[in-house]
Amino acid sequence: MLLPYLSETLLEAGCDEAGRGCLAGAVFAAAVILPKDFRCKELNDSKQLSEKRRYALRPLIEREAVTWAVGIVSPEEIDRINILNASFLAMHRAVDSLAVRPEHLLIDGNRFNPYPGIPHTCVVKGDGKYLSIAAASILAKTYRDDYMLQLHAYNDKYHWEQNKGYPTKAHREAIRAYGITPFHRKTFTLLPEQLTLKFEAAGNP
Repeated sequence: MLLPYLSETLLEAGCDEAGRGCLAGAVFAAAVILPKDFRCKELNDSKQLSEKRRYALRPLIEREAVTWAVGIVSPEEIDRINILNASFLAMHRAVDSLAVRPEHLLIDGNRFNPYPGIPHTCVVKGDGKYLSIAAASILAKTYRDDYMLQLHAYNDKYHWEQNKGYPTKAHREAIRAYGITPFHRKTFTLLPEQLTLKFEAAGNP
């Protein structure tokens, strides 16, 4: 089972994001504070769980958490500040929305823009090590999946109900056939030929 906390005394919030590697859609992040005595053998990194299991665990997390929140950064903001900073901003927005202010943040990954007034610890692959980060990964993933299903209902040409905005073959073929939407990240390499164009533009043969 995953670890219940890093600090036995501090009120910790686990933070994780979803959608960083996508070609379309916002990036989502969640922050979750769990009770110190919370235990759940089934809770794990969202990527290690089936979609059915993630959605089954979401109401349990929301019910048992001291507090939880989700932060969102739009495709336009991603293009303006880059995806790394957008991921950090989404986590900041999630922490902003918590009903209880944490005393420490557990961040999935190896980098973070410090949140004002709250110390943090970065944990590589933390969603497979700490319950609160795993819980955050599940909330971020499921709420982002819900959002991508809404975008699919708006425009079904890009197969977002299946790929959730990730760079699958079908997604890229749809971009080639229909062009981009307002939900695509324009600073990303949406098609492989963009790499060739960038290479030639740099003056290489």
